[in-house]
Amino acid sequence: MKKAFPVYDICSLSDHQHDDLLISRFAPYLQKHQNLSMAHKHSFYHLVFFTEGDGTHAIDFKTFAVRPYQIYFMVPGQVHSWSFEGLVDGYIINFSASFFQSFLLRPDYLDNLPFFSGNIDDQVINLSPNIYQPVAGLFEQLIQESGNIHRLGMDMIKALMLQLFILIARQSEQSNPAIAPNYNHTLLQSFRKLTDKNFASLRLPKDYAAMLYITPNHLNALCNDILGIPAGEVIRNRVILEAKRLLVNLELNITAIAVQLNFTDNSYFTKFFKKYTGQTPEEFRKQTLTHGHH
Repeated sequence: MKKAFPVYDICSLSDHQHDDLLISRFAPYLQKHQNLSMAHKHSFYHLVFFTEGDGTHAIDFKTFAVRPYQIYFMVPGQVHSWSFEGLVDGYIINFSASFFQSFLLRPDYLDNLPFFSGNIDDQVINLSPNIYQPVAGLFEQLIQESGNIHRLGMDMIKALMLQLFILIARQSEQSNPAIAPNYNHTLLQSFRKLTDKNFASLRLPKDYAAMLYITPNHLNALCNDILGIPAGEVIRNRVILEAKRLLVNLELNITAIAVQLNFTDNSYFTKFFKKYTGQTPEEFRKQTLTHGHH
């Protein structure tokens, strides 16, 4: 077992890098990168569309059953692994955070798509039968364009990817109107982005409410209404998630992880982790690595 916890960039997964982009059919990609079944991080956006297959895949320690015509999205920094059964195929796209920046006037465009929010429950989508063929057709066009890059080819790839994102976002919003962008949704996304950046140093809802120019009561009501949990729990969940991500890295001992997460000592971190997960950090690490599925 490798001790180093792998973090992959697109260069490490592709023989030919085109502007921070990799597009491939999934079966040959899986055959070439069999080591990716173990837990790892990506430094890029990552999406897979399954056309056939069985087994499971996990994003940030939440496991999903693999099924045909399922598509899943990942944002940079998430921990990911899979365990497939039998033949699995489909399409895969990896692209960098900067890939669309010179193409779109809105640098936060992707952040406003529900499946790129970082909320795991919005990232795995079972497609409606009426969009099977349009989605598969867009992936086929992307495969063709990526294999024959010419002067305007990269712009065509970006345009096709945006069509794909919009088509799937429409289905997501039709099946779950609550995720359609509105003021409260945007405010919640801003809160989540702030927690991503500050969870190690800021643990109180009032700190985030001040940065959002709202009251702590307003922030709590927002989280309770949309997520069903208070703001404090959102912050704690983000701390726990980062702890889990760090615990699968065997190069880090528990004390180093406690320091990185800004706990005063190892004992306090262990009590905190066990209170909200039911396991000590050591127990979580052992169980996760024993199962080999994260």
